[in-house]
Amino acid sequence: MQQPIPIPGILEVITGPMFSGKSEELIRRLKRARIARQRVACFKPDIDLRYHRSSIASHSSHTHEASTIANVEDLRERLFPQLAEIEVIGIDEVQFLSPAVIPLALELVALGKRVLMAGLDTTFSNEPFGPVPNLMALADKVTKLSAVCMVCGQAAIHTQRLGQSQELVVVGAAGLYEARCRTHFSPFTDEHGSEQLELPAPPLQTPITA
Repeated sequence: MQQPIPIPGILEVITGPMFSGKSEELIRRLKRARIARQRVACFKPDIDLRYHRSSIASHSSHTHEASTIANVEDLRERLFPQLAEIEVIGIDEVQFLSPAVIPLALELVALGKRVLMAGLDTTFSNEPFGPVPNLMALADKVTKLSAVCMVCGQAAIHTQRLGQSQELVVVGAAGLYEARCRTHFSPFTDEHGSEQLELPAPPLQTPITA
């Protein structure tokens, strides 16, 4: 007798710039799943500990319990021992994970799980961010949120870094980043209009004579 083919699950991706409510939307969906008495597991990369070590948190202070993970292998090791008991899996800040999260997500969907992933789709320099664009292409449902431009108040789809660091990952929130519309997004200038590509030279020291 043939084994019944498992009903596949669903992959949902929530994306957009910073301050667009990605984590808040992820938390909302996870809480609704709990209300429906579905068993939920939630994870986040340990690089993002801005608000809570053991929860995902939105900028508006909504939270949901989560386990921190070092990488995709750590996620697999923590998730699979409890997988038979879990129906919904949430991952926040998925842009910080390696592309190995893509086949893992598809594997979980093939096993009948509902997989919710939230993360930035582009970097501060307007480049695709980590695995998120590929996850968007493979998802059953993509929700792309917008924020409010901090210059003009229009819909914002970009994240403006305020400062001169060129590192890809600088974890922060208000004060380090702003949401910007297309008109006011300048990927290589900071809030003062100075170039981000060059760090200011230290001032010359004037020798002190006796």
